[in-house]
Amino acid sequence: MSLACGLPLIECVYCLGCARWAWKRCIHNAGHDSENWALATIEEFEPVPRICRYILANYEDDLDHPQWEPPKGYGMNTQWVVCHKTYDDTHGRVTPYLLYVDHDHADIILAIRGLNLAKESDYAMLLDNRLGKRKFDGGYVHNGLLKAAAWVLDAECDALKELLAKYPKYSLTFAGHSLGSGVAAMLAMLTVQNRQKLGNIDRKRIRSYAIAPTRCMSLNLAVKYADVINSVVLQDDFLPRTATPLEDIFKSLFCLPCLLCLRCMRDTCIPEHVMLRDPRRLYAPGRLYHIVERKPFRFGRVPPVVRTAVPVDGRFEHIVLSCNATSDHAIIWIERESQWALDLMLEREQAMEIPSSQRMERKDLLAKELSEEHKAALRRAVTLSVPDAYYPPSPYGTFDSNSSPGSEDLSTSSSKTRQRMSWDEFVDKNFDKDEPTQAVIRRTASVG
Repeated sequence: MSLACGLPLIECVYCLGCARWAWKRCIHNAGHDSENWALATIEEFEPVPRICRYILANYEDDLDHPQWEPPKGYGMNTQWVVCHKTYDDTHGRVTPYLLYVDHDHADIILAIRGLNLAKESDYAMLLDNRLGKRKFDGGYVHNGLLKAAAWVLDAECDALKELLAKYPKYSLTFAGHSLGSGVAAMLAMLTVQNRQKLGNIDRKRIRSYAIAPTRCMSLNLAVKYADVINSVVLQDDFLPRTATPLEDIFKSLFCLPCLLCLRCMRDTCIPEHVMLRDPRRLYAPGRLYHIVERKPFRFGRVPPVVRTAVPVDGRFEHIVLSCNATSDHAIIWIERESQWALDLMLEREQAMEIPSSQRMERKDLLAKELSEEHKAALRRAVTLSVPDAYYPPSPYGTFDSNSSPGSEDLSTSSSKTRQRMSWDEFVDKNFDKDEPTQAVIRRTASVG
């Protein structure tokens, strides 16, 4: 009798628990992820809209007659394009990219496009990522994206070195969207670790913008390189929020909502401290900029607000169940909304009529604040017991080979007991330049 009475009670408790979970998930919106972050300033967010336009140029067949026409006054000067590599030029190693010198903003940009659903080589890059296969600088990264970045750096290092020497006051920017954002983030890390290939460029001149970023590196690396890598996320974008491997996401592209719901339920059952202490769990890289343009229980978009932080815990861990989760991933929408947000910032500053001297002081103060925030994030990672979150920097320009089963180590180390691998040896090991492209694609796909 007591057992019979107990069963309905357990069922009621279970149903109430499921209903509470469903209610919390439905009212959770993207604004909750960044509600405690600081507002971004004009100085730090200014490059984002124009960088989106550089990335969009990779989708054009003819740069002089673009199908996608940028706003008046925001177009590119095609005479400043150093090279425009297509799939034929990259042989399936990486998506098309553009090398551009922006003299108006003293910037050398290498912009990489996102996934092409019609290209088998892009899927091969995604599939090349067994869990924990690739270590880098004390953490874990996506193997296929790292190999693509290494190929780009090896192919363009001479051109980049020449440009950096010719324009010593210009910054070097790597940028990409979606799949290309992961390659851009890996390029920034590889360049920092091998600065002698580009004439010993100062680390402060290197930066990366990952637009709609993939989760491509472990948490310790995401925090460590936050002074170099910047990620931009529009509202409900699904990709930075799901730890589902990239290959699983794009295999399930046509039933993506089902996959996101299942992943959302699974992640809810994993305590946050367990996620933080998983050294192989991948995250969106670097400093995060979140463009918030919708509010709960309101229809339509509102004037966008950009918030920024270097978060450790709560780094876009919760999927937002939204009908905009995929549309917010589009590079065109990100470009439009980031430009609108920047225009609003400029309007507010003009209304305040800030003197130029105060603007210079504010710029210096901003650099100091960003540096302090980065250090605070590293300390926070230590207190949360994030694996390898704080350790002395390794010597630049060397690679270590680790012969442990199922793992290849690309991390640098000062230990003399490990075998060191130079950059050229690393390239020769990973890329046979005479190997037919299709054979590379089939071999890489089989790894996944």
